[in-house]
Amino acid sequence: MSHPSDSGHRVHSFIDHVGQSIPDTKVVPPRGARRLVPREQLMARLLDARRQRCVVIQGPAGSGKTSTLLAWRRELLPLNFDVAWLSLMGEDNELTRFGDCLLASLAEVDPEMVREASLLLGRNSDDLSVEHWVITLAQGIAGRRPVRDLVLMIDDLHHLDEPRAIQILQWLLEYAPPHFHLVLGTRHPVPLPQALARLRSLGALGEFDLRDLRFTVEECERFLREQLGRIERQEAERLHALTDGWVAGLQLFALDLKAKQGGSFEPVEMRDANAFAGYFEREVLVRLAADDLALLSTVSICNRFCASLCATLLGVPQTVPRIMNRLARLDTGDLFITQVKSHDRETWYRLHPLLREVLRRRLVQQGPEPRVLHAAARDWFYSHGHVDEAVRHAVQAGNPQAAADIIEACADELLSRGNLAQLSGLLQRMPPEELDQRLGLRILMAHLQLYARKFSELRKNLAHLESCRQRLLPEQQHALTLLYAEQALHLDDSQAMERLAPALEAIPPDVGDFIHTGRAINLAWLAMYQGRFEEARSILEESDRPAGSPRRSLMARCLGGMTHALEGRLSEAEHIFRDALDEAEYQGAGYLIVAGMAAGLLAISLYEQNQCGAALQLLEPRIGLLERISIPDTVLQVLCIRSEALWQMGREDEADACVDRLDAYASRDGLKRLQTYALFLRLRHRLLRGQVEQAAAVLARLDELVADSASMMQGMAMEVAMLVERTRVMLELARQDWPRAIERAVVAINASEAQGRWRRAACLRLQLALAKRGAGNQDEAAAETIEALRLGHRLGLQRSLLDVAPEVLDLLRELRARAGLDPVLDRYTERLLLASEGAHAPSTEEGAAAPLGGLRQREIEVLELVAQALPNKKIARILNVSPETVKWHLKNIFQKLGVNSRDEAIASLRNLKAGNPPRD
Repeated sequence: MSHPSDSGHRVHSFIDHVGQSIPDTKVVPPRGARRLVPREQLMARLLDARRQRCVVIQGPAGSGKTSTLLAWRRELLPLNFDVAWLSLMGEDNELTRFGDCLLASLAEVDPEMVREASLLLGRNSDDLSVEHWVITLAQGIAGRRPVRDLVLMIDDLHHLDEPRAIQILQWLLEYAPPHFHLVLGTRHPVPLPQALARLRSLGALGEFDLRDLRFTVEECERFLREQLGRIERQEAERLHALTDGWVAGLQLFALDLKAKQGGSFEPVEMRDANAFAGYFEREVLVRLAADDLALLSTVSICNRFCASLCATLLGVPQTVPRIMNRLARLDTGDLFITQVKSHDRETWYRLHPLLREVLRRRLVQQGPEPRVLHAAARDWFYSHGHVDEAVRHAVQAGNPQAAADIIEACADELLSRGNLAQLSGLLQRMPPEELDQRLGLRILMAHLQLYARKFSELRKNLAHLESCRQRLLPEQQHALTLLYAEQALHLDDSQAMERLAPALEAIPPDVGDFIHTGRAINLAWLAMYQGRFEEARSILEESDRPAGSPRRSLMARCLGGMTHALEGRLSEAEHIFRDALDEAEYQGAGYLIVAGMAAGLLAISLYEQNQCGAALQLLEPRIGLLERISIPDTVLQVLCIRSEALWQMGREDEADACVDRLDAYASRDGLKRLQTYALFLRLRHRLLRGQVEQAAAVLARLDELVADSASMMQGMAMEVAMLVERTRVMLELARQDWPRAIERAVVAINASEAQGRWRRAACLRLQLALAKRGAGNQDEAAAETIEALRLGHRLGLQRSLLDVAPEVLDLLRELRARAGLDPVLDRYTERLLLASEGAHAPSTEEGAAAPLGGLRQREIEVLELVAQALPNKKIARILNVSPETVKWHLKNIFQKLGVNSRDEAIASLRNLKAGNPPRD
C-alpha cells in the first residue's frame, strides 16, 4: 500500500501521540526573554559553554533563570543548534510523567528520534527497564541525520526529586551521544553530585549561579531606562543596591514606578520571595482593578490558563472576548504574566511563580473556595480533551471519585492507542484507597501489569477481581475474560486459551472496540495454532468494524499474515506484512507497536527469500523493542530468524548468542515452547559444526524439558512433538541410522500434512529423501525430493529447504543430473542452488571495509564506546546486542589492528582518525 508523501501528517501525528498528555506550555518556550535587556558578557560566557556536556544555571526564584535560558536559546538557533525546551512543575515529579515530558519536548525538535522510546515508556518501571528506555532514547538521538548539536533545556528542575526520575538524567548524561547537551535551570542544587563531579573533572560542566545572574549597575540602569523611559544614574544605583541586582525585585520596582508615573517608591530591600510578596501586596495589588485582581486570583489555581477557562472559572462564560482583551492588556502591562505559544487554537498564559504564590495565598484567605474552582477547572479541561489536567483538578477538588470516572471513561481509547504511559500516570494520581474500591480502575491496572509482564502482581489482581465478579458490570466481566485470555497469550499457554474459548465466544458483538478486537485476536491465535487457518482468518475479518480502531485492525491483519506464514504461504504473508508496515509507518507513533510487529514478521519472508542482510536490517534496530512489547509468539519468530540469518552471514558466534537470548527470554517467564525452539536451534548449530555427540546431549536436555512440562504445553503438544521429531530425524541422519530416520520422517510428514503445515512437510520430505539416499534407495530419494520441490515451489520457499541440511545441495545436483525433470522444477532447483552459493556472502554494509584500518562500522562503534571506558555489558546494552557479541567484535578488532588490549586498540583508533596508518 502506498501513500502520498505527507511528512507534516506524520510529524503532527507523532507529536500528538507522544505529547497528548503534556500541555504545549511545557514544551514551547515562553516569550519572557523579550522583556530583558541584552546581557552581552553573560551571553558570551554561555556561548563559550555551548558544547559542554551539561550546563547548570542555579538561582533563587525571580533571579532570571528562565529569561537567561530563553535568551541563550535565541543565540544558539542561528548557530545550527537544535534546542528542545521543557518547563517542569510539581505534577511532573513522577517517573512516567517525567519521561513523557522528556519525549514530548524532544519530539518538538524531531519526532523520529523518540519513536521507539515512546513505546517502552510506562510498560515497566524496574531499574533495568528504565535504563533500557534511556538507552533506546539515546540511540534515537544518536541516529538523527544529519548530525546536529542538540540542547535539551529543562527549566525549574527543582520540582523534580523522585529518585528514579533523577536517575533518568544521570543515564541520559552517560549514554547520549557527544552532540547532546543538557542544560538545567533550578532553584536548588542539582541532585546529581557524582555525575556532575565527574563532568567537572573532565572540564565538561558549565556552572552559573546567582552571582552570574545578578544585574550589574549598568545593566540595571539600562533595564530601568527601557521600562520607565528615563531614570537618574543615582536612582538606578539605589535600586540596584536595594535589590542586589535581583531581577524580580527590579521588575517589581519598575512596575510600581511606572504605575506612579515617576512618584516615589517604598525604599525596602527586596532580595527574596518573601520581600517580593510583601511589597507586591502593599504596593501593586491594592492598585489593581477589582475585576483584574479577581481574575488573577482565580486563575492562580491553574498551571496555565486561557480566556475561555477564565470565563468559566469566573462564572461568566459569555464574556470570553472581553476577557481575551483583559489578558492581552495585563500581558503587555508587564504584570508578571507570560503568553505561551501552543499548537492548539487557544492563546495560553501563565503567571510568574512568585506572583502565583502571592495570589494563591490571597485566594485561600479571601476566597472563593479553591475546591469549587478546581471542580470548575476539572469540567473545563475534561470537556476540552485535556484529560491529565482534568484528573489533577478533580483530585485537588477533593473528588477522587470524579477523577476515577474520567479515567474509566477514556481508558478504552488510551488502551486502543497503546498510550500506556499516560494511563499509568493517571492511575498514579489516584489515592490508593480509591484504586482499591474501584473495580474499573483495577481492570486498568491489570492491563498495565500484563503489558509490563508483572505476572505475579497480575495474578493477585485477577484473583481479587474474580472474587468481586458479582459486582462487575457486564462490560467489565467481558474485560475480565479478555484479561485472562491476554494473560494466556503472553504466557504462550494455549491450554488455558482452549479453556477460555467458550467464554470468549460468548462475548456479545455490541461490546466496546477494545474488547471486541481483543476477543477476535485471541480466538484467531488459538485457531491458528490448532491448524484451523481459514477459520482464524474468518474470525479476524468478521471482527473488522468500519468505525473500529484502525490500529487494532492493522494488528489483526498482521495476525492474518501469520496464518499464511505458518501454512507456508510466505509470498501471501509478505504482501500483507509489507502493506501493514507501510500503513503503520505512515500513521506515526500510535502505530509503532504494529510497525514493529509487521517489520519483524516481514523479516521472516525476507529470510526465506535468502535476503539475510535485508532481514537483519529490519530486525537489528527493533529486537530489544519487540522483546518488550510483543507477544512471545512474535519474539520467537524474530529471534529464530535473526539467529539463522546471522549464521548464514558467517557470524556464527552472534547466531549462538541470539539462541542464548531466546533461551533467557523464555526461561524468565517459563515459556516452555520457546525453550524447545532454543534447544532445537542449538542442536542444529552443533550438527552444522559436526559436533554429533554435543548435539545428542542437547537432545537429552530437550527430552527432559518436554517430559517435565508436558501438561504445561498440552495445547501446543502437536507443534512441540513435531519439533522434537524433526530434531530426532536430524540426529539420526547425522548418525547415519537410515531406517530410524525414515520411520520417524514418515510419521512426522503424515502428521504435518494432516495439520496443514505444508512448509514443515516440505522440509521433512527432504529429510526423508536424505535418509533414503543414505540407505541406497536413489529412486525413492529422487521422488521424495521432487515432492518437496513441488511443495516448496508452490509455497515460494528457499531457505527453509536449504536449511534442512548441507547435504540437500547434493540431492538437488543429483536430481538435475537426471533426465526428464519438469522444466519448472528444474528452474526452481537451479534458483535454490544459486541461492546457496551466495548464502555466506556478507551484505554490502557488512562486507564493505570501513576506511579506518579495515574496521566495519559496527566495530568502530564498539571501539568508540570502549574509549569511553564502558564495560562490555554497558556496550551491549547501548548497541542492543549480547555481551558475547561485544567480545566477538573486540576479538575481530584486536586481530585487524594487530593489538592485544583495549588500551592499544583505543590508541590505534586515535591514530587512524588522525590519518596515521595502523602499526605493523
